This record gives sequence, structure tokens and C-alpha cells, in this order.
Amino acid sequence: MNGDQDRALEFLVAHLKRNNYSFVTPTPATHARVISRREHARDLRDVLGWSLPFSPDVAGDYVIQLLYDAQMLEQRGEKLVSQVRVSTLAGDYFLHSAYPTTHRDAVFFGPDSYRFASFVRDNLPELGPRNHIVDVGAGSGVGGVIASRACPEAFVTLTDSNIHAVRFSAINWVAADLRHVSFKVGAGLEAIDDSRPIDCIIANPPYIADSAHRAYRDGGGMHGGALSLAWAREAAKRLTSGGAFLLYTGSAIVSGEDGLKAALFEALDGFDTSYREIDPDVFGEELEREDYADVERIAVVGLVAVKR
Repeated sequence: MNGDQDRALEFLVAHLKRNNYSFVTPTPATHARVISRREHARDLRDVLGWSLPFSPDVAGDYVIQLLYDAQMLEQRGEKLVSQVRVSTLAGDYFLHSAYPTTHRDAVFFGPDSYRFASFVRDNLPELGPRNHIVDVGAGSGVGGVIASRACPEAFVTLTDSNIHAVRFSAINWVAADLRHVSFKVGAGLEAIDDSRPIDCIIANPPYIADSAHRAYRDGGGMHGGALSLAWAREAAKRLTSGGAFLLYTGSAIVSGEDGLKAALFEALDGFDTSYREIDPDVFGEELEREDYADVERIAVVGLVAVKR
């Protein structure tokens, strides 16, 4: 990865842990509303959570030096701005991109991260012991960390096509003080060889049709569902007998029908599959776009499939 820069970020997260820092990241829309109320940071949560411009005395010399060493500090007029955020989830700390996440290679963390963590935590232990868990499209590494906590004896592989995501997930893994892990850069499962059979795949793919094609957001065709379907097909090929696929994603509902559900069940023929709506209505603002003109709502769904 990036040697001294990554160590500086590891030290930053460790410093925040020692000082009981806590921040829950909301949706971008909520984030925008909150920061519209003030111009500058008042404390570390404003600096490393709300991504507000700050004066050196607000962050302190140690934090500023670590951000500088990591090359994650931007001068904006007389103020400084961190190019990273740190969020907390169930006692763990996750480094990710600063707000706003407009860059194509931004590493995202938000409400879906919390829901995905709950989905994995609720369902993975019910499947029994696992030997090799792959978190595909790992992003900041939330799924992998939660999976490792649920199955501490399992080896976990985190893979993502975004090298920045793999870098941040490795830093977050160090912060979580976990072992038995590897990190791979590649789309889908292409970077995972057959040397270690896979008996569990977890995934939280992008599921919005994004005109800017940001890696963390763009799910391709089918109103953003194409990538979820592609990963399901890969999982069907790569999982061992008894292997499980846990998919948290979004589905565009058209005329009351969930087309992604039907496509997933077809792709996972030969699996025992359960499927449910976790949240019936998210990202409602997307429905104002022309490419969502026929969509009634976007539902967050969870699928658990076990290979016979």
C-alpha cells in the first residue's frame, strides 16, 4: 500500500479510539442540512465526521501532523480540511472518504453500512461455522470486520475494484485488531484464486444507476441492479457445496414488481434461498431522475442463499 502514509492513518484512528471519539455518518442529504448550519469546525467530530473546515487549534498538533503525514490535509483559505472521515459502528472505527463523496474512487460509508452490518450479524451465525469468507466489493471493510467478529476462526478475504477502498479496509482491519485476512484488488471475485475454497460470500454492492459512474454507487443497468445479479452469478459458480451467499442490496420496484428478486432466484437455482425487504423506501430523491421515471420506489433487500 502506501507505507508511512498508511501508518499515519493507523495512528490517527488509534488516537481517536483512545479518546473515545464517536461519529455516526448519516445520508449525504442529512449531512448537507447539518453542515449548512455552521461554517467551521468546533471539535474533532466536526473535523473528522462532518468534514468541516477547521483552525489548527481545534484539531490539535498531533492530529494535524498525522493528516499531513498521510497527505490527507487540504488548505482552504485560512482553514484546513481533512480529506478523510472516521465513523464508528458497534465499537469499531472505519476510515473513509471525506464529504462530499463526489470522486469516482471515493470510499463510502453511511446508513447502508450500518444496515449491512446488522444484516451480516443477524444472519451469518445462523449458518454455522465458516472456513473462508469473502467480502466482495468490501469498500471500507465493514462486512469483513463484522463477519470476522461473528466467525472468529474463519479466514476472511476483502476484495474491491477500488484500490483506495482496499487500502482503507486494511487500515480499518488493523484498527479492529483482527487476524486471518487477505486483501485483493479486482472486480467481483476475479482476484480470488482457487487455493482456498470459498464457503461464504457476503456482498453490499452499489445499487443506484449513477450517471457519474462512481465506483461505490453505480450498480449498472436494471436501475442499478445489474451488479448485484452479476455477483450472484459469480457466487453460484465459486461457492462450495453448503456455501452461503449473503447479499444486501437495493431493488427498483416497477409497477409493484421486484424484477431483481426474480432474476436472483433464477441465477441461484440449486440454492435454498430466502429474501426479504429490509427497508421499503430509500433514496426517494432518485425517482426525480429520468432513468427512474418508471420506478415506484427503491427497496433495500436482503438475500441469504445456501448451495445444495
